[in-house]
Amino acid sequence: MRRILFSTIKILVSLALLYLALRKVNLTELASRINNLASLGWIVVAITVTFLQIFVGVLRWREISAECGAPLGLGQAMRFNLIGTFFNQTLPSSIGGDAVRLWLVARGGAGWRAATYSIFVDRAIGLIALAIIIVASLPWSYNLISDPHGRTALLLVDFAALSGGLGFLVFGALPWLWLRRLWGMHHLHACAVIANRVIFSQKHGPAIAVLSLLVHVLAVVIAWCVVQSIAAPVVFSQIFQLVPPVMLITMLPISIAGWGVREASMALAFGYAGLLPNEGVNISLLYGAVTFLVGAFGGLVWIFSAEKAAQAAAPIEVPE
Repeated sequence: MRRILFSTIKILVSLALLYLALRKVNLTELASRINNLASLGWIVVAITVTFLQIFVGVLRWREISAECGAPLGLGQAMRFNLIGTFFNQTLPSSIGGDAVRLWLVARGGAGWRAATYSIFVDRAIGLIALAIIIVASLPWSYNLISDPHGRTALLLVDFAALSGGLGFLVFGALPWLWLRRLWGMHHLHACAVIANRVIFSQKHGPAIAVLSLLVHVLAVVIAWCVVQSIAAPVVFSQIFQLVPPVMLITMLPISIAGWGVREASMALAFGYAGLLPNEGVNISLLYGAVTFLVGAFGGLVWIFSAEKAAQAAAPIEVPE
C-alpha cells in the first residue's frame, strides 16, 4: 500500500510539473524544427552518445563491482545497464533502474550484499563527480547567472551534493567503531570504505576519476546535440554550466524518470541565466525523448534476456 501511495505521488508530481513547464512550449512549433534530415541527424548523434555514456558507466561500474566482490563481465555489465536504463523510464523514480541492476547482479550469484554495495558505491561516486564538475564551473556560472535567487539556488544544490559526498568519504575514514554499531551504519560504513579504497587507489583511482567525469561530460554533449537539432540560441559553454545542476536535481526520486522535474529545472535555469525558459523546456523534452528511445532498446534487451526468462519463475522484487 505504501509503495502504491509513493508511486501515485511521484506520478502526480511529474504530471503537475510537466503541465506547468509545457504551458511555456508550443509543441507544434517544436516539431516543425526537427522535421529535416540535419535535425534528425543530430538526434541520431545524441542517441549514439547516450549509448557511449552507458558504456562509460559500465566501465566504471565494473571497476567498482570487482572491489565489492561482485565481478562482472563486460557484456554482462552492459546488458544490465541497458536493462536498468529501460526500468529507469518505467519505474517511479530516476533511480529505479538501480534496484533492477541490484536484483540482476544478486541473482547472477554475487549475493545481495555485494550487489547492493556495488550499486550504492557506483551511485555515490557518480554524485561526487557531478558535484565536483559544478564546483569547478562555479566562477563561470556566476558570470552567467546574474539573478541572486539563481545564484543562491545553485550554491545550495551544489553545497548539499558536495557535503553529502565528502561526508560519505570522511565517514569511511573514521576510526570510531561505535559509529558502525548504530542501526544501519554498518553497511553504510562498509560502502564508504570501499569508495575510499577505489577513489584513492593508484590502480583504480585515475580510471574511476576519468570515467566518472566523462559520464557527466557526455550528458552535456547529449544536451548540446539536442540544442543543435532545433538550432536553439544557446552556446556550448552555457549548456555545460546549466545542465550538470539540472541533472543533479533530476536525481531526486520524486518523479517518473525525472520527467517534470527536469523540465521545470531547465526552465528555471534558463530563466536565471537570461535565456528563454521555453528553450530550456524544449531541450529537456528532447533530451528525455532521446533517453526514452535508448531505454526502449534496453526494454528489448530485457525481453530477450535470460534474466527475463528466470524472472518468470522468481518474480522481481524491487526494494522500496
